[in-house]
Amino acid sequence: MSNPENTSKLATAVLVIDVQHGLFDTTPPPDQADTIIARINALTTSARQATVPVIFIQHEQPADGLVADTPGWALDARLQVQPNDRMVRKTTGDSFLRTDLASLLETLGVKRLVVCGYASEFCVDSSIRRAAGLGYAVTIAADAHTTHDKAHASAVQIRAHHNATLPAISSFGVRIEAVDHGNISFS
Repeated sequence: MSNPENTSKLATAVLVIDVQHGLFDTTPPPDQADTIIARINALTTSARQATVPVIFIQHEQPADGLVADTPGWALDARLQVQPNDRMVRKTTGDSFLRTDLASLLETLGVKRLVVCGYASEFCVDSSIRRAAGLGYAVTIAADAHTTHDKAHASAVQIRAHHNATLPAISSFGVRIEAVDHGNISFS
């Protein structure tokens, strides 16, 4: 059963997943890459104005050119990163597996996550499911996550699919919602 609490009142953090140079500086780039990054910047600016922590997640996968501390691994230069933002390194699609994310969130007293980034069907999906399994309420920034087109579905279809199916999961016992970035409340 979903938690009926007003999720905007819970202690919140924003997770920006895998918006890295090596994943966005591709031909073709992820769907609507410039627009998605602009929306992420608007979302993180709103979060910071409400003193909500922003956490950037960076994937490491040498086979894909995502070697720690190299240009491909770096956050996309279009992101507006601030000195007080936190960084978490990961090696799997799950932002919690073998990382310090859970302990960081516990230290911050976070109960709700706002999630955006790349890739909708992999790291974003895996991290949202794990977060809900750990008891976090989750708000997907419905218009601020993306992926590349695949042979079986376009990026637009993949994003729409995840925006529809993830909020339909009630078995975790917490609320998962999909809300456009401009309608996400941090109050």
